[in-house]
Amino acid sequence: MQEQTLANPELAQVEIEEMSRSDVLMKGALAAGAVYGLSMVGPFLRQAFAQSGSGDIDILNFALTLEYLEAAFYDEAKSRVSANSDVMSTIDLLAKDEAEHVEALEATIKQLGGTPVMAPKVKFPYSGTDAFLQLAITFEDTGVSAYNGAAPMIKSKELLATAGGIVQVEARHAGAVRLLAGESPSPQAFDPTLSEDEVLAAVQPFIQS
Repeated sequence: MQEQTLANPELAQVEIEEMSRSDVLMKGALAAGAVYGLSMVGPFLRQAFAQSGSGDIDILNFALTLEYLEAAFYDEAKSRVSANSDVMSTIDLLAKDEAEHVEALEATIKQLGGTPVMAPKVKFPYSGTDAFLQLAITFEDTGVSAYNGAAPMIKSKELLATAGGIVQVEARHAGAVRLLAGESPSPQAFDPTLSEDEVLAAVQPFIQS
């Protein structure tokens, strides 16, 4: 696996400590994106949730782990990144959005009688504005793929509508960050796919318990 060229090597370098079950799924999703590209995050999650028989609370806790990751990333970037006003104002906006996503998911999980997972400790591998923007693109694309992958497993129509509202914002985030990086906000009309078995076999070396 180490000799294979990774589609998104920065994802394989993201460190997640104190891993719960949702953190393991997140690490597996990041690994899927690292190996085959972000189009494979959705199929990985559909397979993982289908095999585990997870209920809505488990799925929401997975989404919460993703939002913890993104919220920490942008909150840290406010002091770690030194860039022009457009980049910094976008960081502030995205940090606010992700913090609100965290609050909404925590509240929903509690309303359903569940316990929100703890925020994992994370470490982000980048240096400089360009590297930050590339990792931001990767995280936002991962978020879109993750929500799309988990959505078919959600039983509640109300929660599905909520997830749909969040994933639309994540997609807008991805487009905005791409524009800041001088890239097309929508590089292709459709994402290519590989089989779930291929992805699951590839991500196993990255998953820690």
